[in-house]
Amino acid sequence: MFKFLLLTVIIAAMLLALPVGAESLWPAEQSKSIYADKKAFKVGDLVTVIIVESAVSSSSASTNAKKDSELEAGPGVGPLLEKIPLFKYSGGDEIKASGATTRSSKFVAKMTARIVRIDAAGNLEIEGTKSVQTNKENEEIKLTGIIRPQDIAPDNTVPSTCIADAKITHAGNGPVGSRQKEGLISKIFKILF
Repeated sequence: MFKFLLLTVIIAAMLLALPVGAESLWPAEQSKSIYADKKAFKVGDLVTVIIVESAVSSSSASTNAKKDSELEAGPGVGPLLEKIPLFKYSGGDEIKASGATTRSSKFVAKMTARIVRIDAAGNLEIEGTKSVQTNKENEEIKLTGIIRPQDIAPDNTVPSTCIADAKITHAGNGPVGSRQKEGLISKIFKILF
């Protein structure tokens, strides 16, 4: 029994003499803080952009102008001018015109962009491309712009309305898109007439 007790004390003393190093279970590169959301904050991180753009413009003009004129000349004084008969002229001019134009557009999409640069103020420059092909129709969305880190939601999304210097292009081509183009004969008639 004494040998067992002695052996236990020796093992305990050896364990206490060993240097102890503790490591965190939370890697520092995961986020700024263990309590912070997993938001994009460095170059190479991804952020989801919710594109909801709509624009409506309308313009109208109206013109209403009227002008009346009247001229009357009678016989003059003297033997020759007395022979001229009474001359009378009256006329008018009226212009009425009106016009109106209305234009509206709406673009809704969701895509992921990559942080490519962080400026001196801490704002994040993003860019991304999304290509979709369906039934030989190709659609491509390109996006660039600058976002503030505080505009990124906890689910790592940012609305397109919060992107500064936003450039969003949406282009498509394929059988349906080619039917939307003006024909050659229509172009010739436009040039001639």
